[in-house]
Amino acid sequence: MDDIQTATDRERAARFTAFYARDHPRVSAFVHRRVGDRGTAEELTAEVFRIAWERNLGGEEVSTGWLFVTARNLLSNHHRATARLTELHRRITDELDRAPASGEDSAVLETLERLPARHRDVLLLRYWDGLSASETAEVLGCGVPAVWVRLHRAREAFRGTYAPPAHLAREGSPEESS
Repeated sequence: MDDIQTATDRERAARFTAFYARDHPRVSAFVHRRVGDRGTAEELTAEVFRIAWERNLGGEEVSTGWLFVTARNLLSNHHRATARLTELHRRITDELDRAPASGEDSAVLETLERLPARHRDVLLLRYWDGLSASETAEVLGCGVPAVWVRLHRAREAFRGTYAPPAHLAREGSPEESS
């Protein structure tokens, strides 16, 4: 029985490998044309084929058309996530009373990455995911008053950690205004 199963697994893997070799360049090009970034396209294409492999292991057939539908769905998810990130940036800069500026995106993201998880989580839940204080409390397993305290502390930590890009720091320096 194990020999039969092993042979079936090998045949399935060989068919999938051929399918991958044939369709990967087309799916990759499709995704790249829509995101414009090679790295992002490679990640999304890899995810398409990961999902396809899981379906294949489950005994489901996967067609070329299915790959493109899946790629389109992943692209939609990617674009929504990018829009949420832009909105998060806008909300954080509004909260800090700073006008959004080009080049500031990476500084905001780097600051979020440097924050402890407890601060980053409450900021992302509130500003990225758009959860209310009560929804955030439910996710974090605490009360609403605790959310407001955590949010205040997270904002303070963000302010203390945030370093604007050099060109923005120079623009606001006192030497230039005199």
